[in-house]
Amino acid sequence: MASVSINKATKRYGNLVVLKGVSVDIEDGEFAVLIGPSGCGKSTLLRMIAGLEDITGGEIEIGDRVVNDLPPKDRDIAMVFQNYALYPHMTVEQNMGFSLKLQGISKAEIASKVDSAAQILGLEDLLDRQPRQLSGGQRQRVAMGRAIVRDPQLFLFDEPLSNLDAKLRVQMRAEIKELHQRLQTTTIYVTHDQVEAMTMADKIVVMRDGVIEQIGAPLDLYDRPLNTFVASFIGSPSMNFIEGATTPDGFRTNDGILLAVNEGAPAATTYGIRPEHLHLADDGVEIEVVVIEPTGSETQVVCRLGTQTITGIFRERLKVTPGDKIRVKPDLSEVHLFDASGMRLN
Repeated sequence: MASVSINKATKRYGNLVVLKGVSVDIEDGEFAVLIGPSGCGKSTLLRMIAGLEDITGGEIEIGDRVVNDLPPKDRDIAMVFQNYALYPHMTVEQNMGFSLKLQGISKAEIASKVDSAAQILGLEDLLDRQPRQLSGGQRQRVAMGRAIVRDPQLFLFDEPLSNLDAKLRVQMRAEIKELHQRLQTTTIYVTHDQVEAMTMADKIVVMRDGVIEQIGAPLDLYDRPLNTFVASFIGSPSMNFIEGATTPDGFRTNDGILLAVNEGAPAATTYGIRPEHLHLADDGVEIEVVVIEPTGSETQVVCRLGTQTITGIFRERLKVTPGDKIRVKPDLSEVHLFDASGMRLN
């Protein structure tokens, strides 16, 4: 196992700057998730750590070594790709042991390592099959098994679950987390799915346009986002943002509706509240129901507050139809206030 230190890493393709001086430290044994929209640079950063992309500037350290100029094979890393990257003509056993064979390891030791990884991943009965005979989830387990047998210092995952259906993604998410808890190998995981990030990570790195917006534990980012971008990207459904201004009486929306805030609230232009922090209350503000989405355990309601659209999540079984009016009150301890630049104020 090893820590990873990235110091002012940059990446250019001609005049295009993809990474703009990124710095982040990942502790030994930590599970770090790089998250952000498509094109933010997260996969490029992962490939630079792996040695699959050259670094334009800055330094990348794995353990106590600067690896900027080391080829991938000398970095002691194992990578799991989105498309599995299995050899179609080889069996599961051969795929998992192939990298060890290239290292000149004995057949007995390869068999032992493959058998051990197969038991961890539940692949014992599939070792004689070829990739075409496996489901998507089984193929991803084989790709993970190929990484495990190498016993690397660092695991790198590049959106490994994006090709799986929703139910299988949830299952594999839990399996990868359990695997990390068992092996305690430092792991860097790239995804655009914030649910994956929240449920799996020890540390989340939120990226946008080649820079890091915020680094922190999942619940820290959820409870105290640094700006509106992080607040909107972490959490599903997204945080509600209501435009207006703080007044001596509270926060007055652009439609003149008064929303409660704590005493002494700073001068803000955006009022943020997560859907689950709106509660039904007879003395709350009136909103008009637009769409009702019952999920069984809760009801998600898209509403209009004046001319602005907001979403509420309620544990109650609401009997409402589009056009109905309901009253809601925000939990004042969960209100987020942002300035015109999008930075958090409270």
